[in-house]
Amino acid sequence: MDSLELTDRPLALRDVENVARGGAAVSVSPQVLARLHAARAVVTRLASSGQSIYGLNSALGANTGKMLATDQTDQTDQRDSLLAEYQLNAIRARSVGVGTPFPTDVVRAMLFARIAGMRMGGSGISPSVFEALVAMLNAGVHPVVPHIGSISVGDLAPLSAMALPLIGEGVAEFRGTVMPGAEAFAAAGIALPVLGPKDGLSLISSNAATIGAAALALIDVADALAALEYSAALSCEGLRANLSPLDPRMQKARPAPGQKEAAERLAALLAGSALWQPGAARRVQDPLSFRCVAQVQGAARAAWNEARAQVELELNSAADSPLVLDSGEMLSNGNFHIPALAIALEALGLGLTQCAAISVERSLKLLSPAFTELPLQLTRHGPAHSGFATVQKTLTALYNRMRHLANPACLDFLPVSERIEDHAPMVMNVVEKTVAMIEPLHYLAAIEALIAAQAVDLREPSPRALLGHGATRLYAALRAQVTMLDGDRPLGPDIEAAARIVRTVVKGVR
Repeated sequence: MDSLELTDRPLALRDVENVARGGAAVSVSPQVLARLHAARAVVTRLASSGQSIYGLNSALGANTGKMLATDQTDQTDQRDSLLAEYQLNAIRARSVGVGTPFPTDVVRAMLFARIAGMRMGGSGISPSVFEALVAMLNAGVHPVVPHIGSISVGDLAPLSAMALPLIGEGVAEFRGTVMPGAEAFAAAGIALPVLGPKDGLSLISSNAATIGAAALALIDVADALAALEYSAALSCEGLRANLSPLDPRMQKARPAPGQKEAAERLAALLAGSALWQPGAARRVQDPLSFRCVAQVQGAARAAWNEARAQVELELNSAADSPLVLDSGEMLSNGNFHIPALAIALEALGLGLTQCAAISVERSLKLLSPAFTELPLQLTRHGPAHSGFATVQKTLTALYNRMRHLANPACLDFLPVSERIEDHAPMVMNVVEKTVAMIEPLHYLAAIEALIAAQAVDLREPSPRALLGHGATRLYAALRAQVTMLDGDRPLGPDIEAAARIVRTVVKGVR
């Protein structure tokens, strides 16, 4: 996709990917611009009304309720100047993030997520500031945003760093060079906007950093789940597994969320396999790690679907506080709070760890003659060779990593701002540990695929031409670069190569 127009069409994960990684240019439809102008008129009117409104003429955080510009209420220019300066200071004061900056694709995703939320009109952002944010994204002016600082009560710290270049401050990357924010805007030929009342709060008071990062994480998690489905299919071939659990009638008998989808995907990967023929399976009933792949992968996919629904809900919502309403009011609310996404991502992490555990078990089963009737550790040379025995340590280390990351992060928070902000869902930390799970999952899929390919090479009979279509695709890609293990050799390079191959195979059929 070369371009994406912001309209009333609901945005999806792929829209975030197209902008963040595909470089799609963002344009804005007339109806969105009209909505922004109408909402801004409400902000302008209420700024001079004398009515106390949080973040507009009333202070933020621990100073909530304290009026701004009380002695200039009859001096419009001075009042507006003071309110605008307060918005600049709101950004500066909340730029407290530390640590390694987010990758460029995540920064682009958070810019797009904030633009997506603003298009709904509830922020009351000045259209000129909104248009500058869009121009910033399209030109490739990427703020340097430290990744530590959000507690997900609005991503105040990362979004403040994101907003600093808009006010001529902070640091940004432009065409490969990191420079002061004002210089980046000048180099890109973008005029710095002038912030008015509420504009600073509108820029920073959302969870756009979390939503953008979560969208990209879910896209990558989907690839990891697909990789495990490929490796599981090849393992079925190596074990000569019984495929009756994938029979559609089994899924109809128990229509658990995600299970039918997972079973269909596995069956498609095994389409054309000789294992579908009567008597082809090694035994009537296999270990659970083979028999229950659809149940485990399906549970993870169901959790993924819920997490996607939560992210896409946020992409298409106006969650600002205060929120500009069509009635011409601005009301405080708690719609910026996203514990539902935290819970969905935590559940996804548990599901992914279940997938990791069952993948490890399949790998271990393939190394055991008791289950495969193949040589111990899949080596033809007896006890003088280790075969795949030592990769069990790598499997254990990877699973340990997954098990650690599966522990919840959303329950660990402290009250801040004089205990006004006394609950925090900590979703950004949950997103980061979800991202950290992706690499171990790909390595587990790679190791399982290597072991399964070796089992296919050793199995009797060995009708490679009768492997399932997906299993054949993965097997052929592996053997094009990684030869069958005969004599012992370092397997680390093989695993690294297999991880790259599995990723390529998955992306090739996405």
